[in-house]
Amino acid sequence: MKIVILDGYTENPGDLSWAGLEALGDLTVYDRTSLTDEQESIDRIGDAEMVFTNKTPITQHIMEECPNIKFIGVLATGYNVVDTAFAKSRGIPVSNVPTYGTASVSQFSIALLLEICHHIGHHSESVKAGNWANCADWCYWDYPLIELEGKTIGIIGFGRIGQQEGKIAKALGMNVIAYDLYPNDFGRAIGEYVSLDDLYARADVITLHCNLTADNMNMINKDSIAKMKDGVIIINNARGQLIHEQDVADALNSGKIGAAGLDVVYTEPIREDNPLLKAKNCIITPHISWAPKESRQRIMDCSVANAEAFLKGEPQNVVNK
Repeated sequence: MKIVILDGYTENPGDLSWAGLEALGDLTVYDRTSLTDEQESIDRIGDAEMVFTNKTPITQHIMEECPNIKFIGVLATGYNVVDTAFAKSRGIPVSNVPTYGTASVSQFSIALLLEICHHIGHHSESVKAGNWANCADWCYWDYPLIELEGKTIGIIGFGRIGQQEGKIAKALGMNVIAYDLYPNDFGRAIGEYVSLDDLYARADVITLHCNLTADNMNMINKDSIAKMKDGVIIINNARGQLIHEQDVADALNSGKIGAAGLDVVYTEPIREDNPLLKAKNCIITPHISWAPKESRQRIMDCSVANAEAFLKGEPQNVVNK
């Protein structure tokens, strides 16, 4: 079995092992493959039967030019980079990794919130710059500090990640409210399900953990922001397209939104003209919520299991049945 990984570096920059896939066949790993040059993907896949991708597109044209492909594995949960309908028409199962980042993504969301509340990184750098040594008082702070106990967090998307974040927020003494299309008893044990408008009106902190759909693209926009509390905090480490970036930047600069913590943006890598780069009180990190080693090891383990299941004739986690 010939196996090709088109863009393995972000999953495994060297701290994990590809041994599980190496045991299944002749494995070739490319750190990166062009997102736009289909010919490079075609040349690299060649006559491979199993192909793994993270963000490199596998289009109809690529599959037509690489007729030996029998299985496509996605090293992630999202699989929009693969033309799954055409793969299905060719009898090619596409398997993803459905659950791996619940702990890491929820933890990172709270980390963004805590950084906004305390600006720990800034204050550490200010101490190293000599500001404390030269301070007339025994302590100082350059930003207002925020205590979370008693405040209300509104979680949009109350699935596994949202509920885990709700548990952490509850442990911090926050009141948890949530909006989700499919309320369930696990969620009710953590917080109160409310309408979206009620969440906008009541929440001191709004976090996004929903899937991106045609219905919720740009859901955080000037109209929804107008329904929110003055000074609301927005956290997004789900999908960048959930927010209208110019509207959020305008609200940050006016003070309507007090602060934002974002691990995702509309176009990634971020464009130099993204308005959020110059917005007030906006923390942006480079889409790393998913990336702790423990989380990436789960991706690796599941990807190997997906490949093994396919070889046994019982493919699992197939998104194009």
